Amino acid sequence: MTVMLLGLLIFLGVHSVRILADDWRTAQIERMGVLPWKAAYSVVSIIGLALAIWGYGQMRLDPVWVWQPPVGLRHAVSLLMIPAFVLLVAAYVPRNHLKAKLGHPMIIAVKLWAFAHLLANGRLGDIVFFGAFLLWAVFDFRAARRRPRPESTAPGMAGTVATVVIGLVAYYLFAFHLHVWVTGVPVM
Repeated sequence: MTVMLLGLLIFLGVHSVRILADDWRTAQIERMGVLPWKAAYSVVSIIGLALAIWGYGQMRLDPVWVWQPPVGLRHAVSLLMIPAFVLLVAAYVPRNHLKAKLGHPMIIAVKLWAFAHLLANGRLGDIVFFGAFLLWAVFDFRAARRRPRPESTAPGMAGTVATVVIGLVAYYLFAFHLHVWVTGVPVM
């Protein structure tokens, strides 16, 4: 669990800089430049995420059970992951109504992903892993809502339809083909 905690601390710590020290972040970007900042941010993030995922996998080898979730909650996870994928895609597809309305669809997607996985996983490591992401997403969403919204172009139906279609295709591919490969655990 130590490696997972270290990875979470690094990954979520880097992703919390804007929440906790936005002025410092801005000063570093001005000092370093945008591309070097993004490169350093990405390298540290990848290291943290890799450690967190590897540590999570190791934790699963010797689990400490806190509760035994009912099997039916797996269906709830599957249903909640559909909008999570659509919202994740909404963060990147330009001119879609979801991003225009919600402002921060990726953070909402992380909240849904983490909450859904907390429902269906009762090991201590699962609770720490997904709970950390959920807690981070709550604070990040709160901080993001306080910042001025960037100017965006008017949303269009094409962007919204593309968002939903790409999100559904991504959900299908991940749930039915990639989840086992990435996590070692089948969806159902």
